[in-house]
Amino acid sequence: MVPLWWYISLAVILFVIGAAGVLLRRNILVVLMSLELMLNSVNINFIAFGRYYGDFRGQIFAIFVIAITAAEVAVALGILVALVRNKPTLKIDDMTTMKG
Repeated sequence: MVPLWWYISLAVILFVIGAAGVLLRRNILVVLMSLELMLNSVNINFIAFGRYYGDFRGQIFAIFVIAITAAEVAVALGILVALVRNKPTLKIDDMTTMKG
């Protein structure tokens, strides 16, 4: 059996990579993928702790996070398609159409 700290260390590494992608990258698609990576690292923790304690709640929370993530991606891609029709770029610094 794989020790719990392996899962935790994998989740921490993935979360740090995702956070760095959100903070350092300029392309909005890369930022969205980095957010997905961060949410998947949280899912790894939910499932690992649920397995460690013999409880199914971690897996249930992971399923809810996956469902919410799918809805978030659908809305975000719809907004991106609308923005790309108005401006031909996907750089975050150039996206000022949503400002009031």
